[in-house]
Amino acid sequence: MKNTLIPLIPFAVAVALTGTAKAQTSITAYGIVDAGIVSERGGPAGSVTKLTSGVQSGSRLGFRGTEDLGGGLSAKFVLETGIAVDTGGFNQGNTAFARQSYVGLNGNFGAVTMGRQYTPHYLVLTTIDPFGTGLAGDSQNLVASPTRMNNTIIYATPELAGFSADLAYGFGEVAGSSHANRQIGTSFGYAAGPLYVRLGHHRSEDAIASGTAKNTIVGATYDFKVVKASFAYNRNTGFSTIDSRDWLAGVSVPFGPSTVMASYIRKDDKSAANQDAHQLAIGYTYALSKRTNFYTSYARIDNKNGAAFTVGSAIETGSGDKAFNLGVRHVF
Repeated sequence: MKNTLIPLIPFAVAVALTGTAKAQTSITAYGIVDAGIVSERGGPAGSVTKLTSGVQSGSRLGFRGTEDLGGGLSAKFVLETGIAVDTGGFNQGNTAFARQSYVGLNGNFGAVTMGRQYTPHYLVLTTIDPFGTGLAGDSQNLVASPTRMNNTIIYATPELAGFSADLAYGFGEVAGSSHANRQIGTSFGYAAGPLYVRLGHHRSEDAIASGTAKNTIVGATYDFKVVKASFAYNRNTGFSTIDSRDWLAGVSVPFGPSTVMASYIRKDDKSAANQDAHQLAIGYTYALSKRTNFYTSYARIDNKNGAAFTVGSAIETGSGDKAFNLGVRHVF
């Protein structure tokens, strides 16, 4: 019976938002319902087949709103909670609105938002990954990328001739230190026509401000219409002996309502352990409508020198070095 009040919070907020919608310019409820069969092989505890939530995209329920403040200025907010479709529960540690929760202002100057938000580094990776950091081919199986930041202020510039940038600062909130637990992220890039290219960086400091972890990614996509090509390079240094490089090459091939995705990822471990890994993945989606699609995917990781990377999905880390997915996703 622990945390029995937590699951009620999103619905209490939903009722409150519904009651005040007339006072706002716009309030929208949205979400994703995603469930699939997952078969995992090669784990130390043996094979497992299960029904799971959030295979292609994390299942969620969210509320977003905007208010026109005049003079080109507007206020906005997002509250988004993770849903476990398979059990009817909540993901992200049973925390209300753990996927995203922020409020901010938009204007000619760009946008400033405050709260729990995606890191600029992760947004670069998920845009480049042909699998969108989901399905068995999820790039985060091997590519290190901090996903979200708490207590964060993000400034995003307006787009100028295709160029844009953002800067994120996450307060560590440790008494007596402005550095302990602090996180800083940034990205800069260009997007126009078929080309997207962006550099992202994330820096985390430990709880006593004695060590720093860094992740730096540069990636690009180019849409040839018949095929969209993706490439990324990511460098990681950690609090202790972590030192690795990640390479990603992928393609996405649309034809009619169908799309085929494939990627190859290599992790080059520069530490003394030399625990390299390689991942090969292929996937397929079929749009049944504008909101509903069928999906299937398969990925395999080849671990070296005792590395223990596993094939996961959008939500789960997975238990083995091989996995097959089959499911359906509805977006509303």
